[in-house]
Amino acid sequence: MQQTHGFSVPFKFPVHFTQDVWNTANTVFFDVIRREEADRRHRVLAVVDGEVASAHPALLPDIRKYFAAFPDALELVAAPVIVPGGEVVKNDFSYSLDILARINDVGLDRQSFVVVIGGGAVLDMASFAAAIAHRGVRVIRFPTTVLSQADSGIAVKNGINLFGKKNFVGTFVPPFAVINDSWFLESLSQRDRISGVVEAIKVALLRDPGFYRYLETNAANIVRGELSVLTSLIRRSAELHLAHICGNGDPFELGSARPLDFGHWAAHKLESMTHHRLRHGEAVAIGIALDVIYSMQKGHLAPIVADRILFLLEAIGFKLSDEALGWRTPSGQLEIIQGLREFREHLGGELHVTLLRGIGQGFEVTEMDDAVVASAVVELEARGAGNSSERIHSRTVSAAVFGRR
Repeated sequence: MQQTHGFSVPFKFPVHFTQDVWNTANTVFFDVIRREEADRRHRVLAVVDGEVASAHPALLPDIRKYFAAFPDALELVAAPVIVPGGEVVKNDFSYSLDILARINDVGLDRQSFVVVIGGGAVLDMASFAAAIAHRGVRVIRFPTTVLSQADSGIAVKNGINLFGKKNFVGTFVPPFAVINDSWFLESLSQRDRISGVVEAIKVALLRDPGFYRYLETNAANIVRGELSVLTSLIRRSAELHLAHICGNGDPFELGSARPLDFGHWAAHKLESMTHHRLRHGEAVAIGIALDVIYSMQKGHLAPIVADRILFLLEAIGFKLSDEALGWRTPSGQLEIIQGLREFREHLGGELHVTLLRGIGQGFEVTEMDDAVVASAVVELEARGAGNSSERIHSRTVSAAVFGRR
């Protein structure tokens, strides 16, 4: 006789939006860390993105002052661990090992905290290290980029790259909390600011036509870096991502469908192919453009809607083609198509790719036609190198579409 048993464990993590979190008058962090145990002194190890620390010279002194202001509740167990920003920190396992060694050296336990301040790559790497220490040390994330505040920083995934594959090693462990501080956005370069907006465009395309219209209306404000617009789009993007993670019944991706990875099968491959010359957001923009054109060529998406999407990406500042798209294997196949094979493997053996029927109308397919993918690449390359009359026509059509919102 066989018996089957099971259990469920509820997960809860708050996402806070604030400004100047390390000002001692701001109690968001103090309240967050004490939310389950208010009567103990909480031990904390901080991991800080080196680029963020350089851009904000007051950050490390402010952290020390904050902990000193609440000595009965907070203990900073050591000087913050400074790690490189960007994908390099995920490509070298030694950074995770260094954090594990520091967790061991200072004697953190499972009720202690690792506070991670940085962009998406640093959040991924340090959260992974914390997740495998003692089978899970609590993590509070402080995303510092548009992309990480709007998407990756509020996710339940973490990991590092291995064998030339994106996120080959990792775990599903929700953070204890996420704190989005708009103060960090003020120092971002235009490239980093724009790169992060693509995840908001992505989730708007999948979930919220009204949000997509807001992005269209505010494209120029986004390019100018208006903080009120950035914080607004970050909040809505975070809400939509959280609604999917918490409401779709598969937060740890036990199945194969991953609609929030729209445009990502090609993006992950492009990042690897270019050795991360392309930022994640830049690669996702190309991946979205590729899947939009594929959707159009397969007859799922009206050409005028496809052009509207491509125009917004270009209006924000994304280049929709890259020389890597045309690279071929020794057998003559487009190298980018290998991204479909790797994506299938990452999903668990069955391919699920999200395509579009319209703005706010995503759907899943379980196979992709290599010949149509190749045709979409050709069209995307032609758009990137198109003559002025073609681009003027494209923009005229898109402007007409925007006018009919």
